[in-house]
Amino acid sequence: MTILGIDPGIGIVGYGLINAVRRRISPIAHGVITTPKENSVPSRLLEIRRDLCDIIEKFHPDAAAIEELFYKSNQKTVIPVAEARGVIVMTLEEHGIPIYEYTPLQAKMSLTGYGRAEKKQMMEMTRIRLGLESVPRPDDAADALAIALCHACTAGLG
Repeated sequence: MTILGIDPGIGIVGYGLINAVRRRISPIAHGVITTPKENSVPSRLLEIRRDLCDIIEKFHPDAAAIEELFYKSNQKTVIPVAEARGVIVMTLEEHGIPIYEYTPLQAKMSLTGYGRAEKKQMMEMTRIRLGLESVPRPDDAADALAIALCHACTAGLG
């Protein structure tokens, strides 16, 4: 099963693809979709949709795992991020890809066994679980791979 993990954002959307078969997990690809700050929000949303369509058409994921919206204190960015997340969910649905949503707490529990794990611990566990030589960069791509791993573990695939 090919799982597409997504860390939603408006300026940077992290994505990571893994293959999970018979409790064996291997990385396929990871990266980010970036949108210029100077562009309008509608233009940025369209760019996210187009780039995500390209990723879907290239890798044909069987399922998508997306991080649920979480914010601590910056209410100014929550609305554009929510709009980007909406475009991402709509695009996945449009392509008939089953969508699974996970909170940061669920991802941390799944990968480290501790819901309050620090980012550094999550990134290192992602590296170890995928057999990578170094932690995936940028952080958004590592977060997306962690969400994909969370789904693999939750679905009993990893």
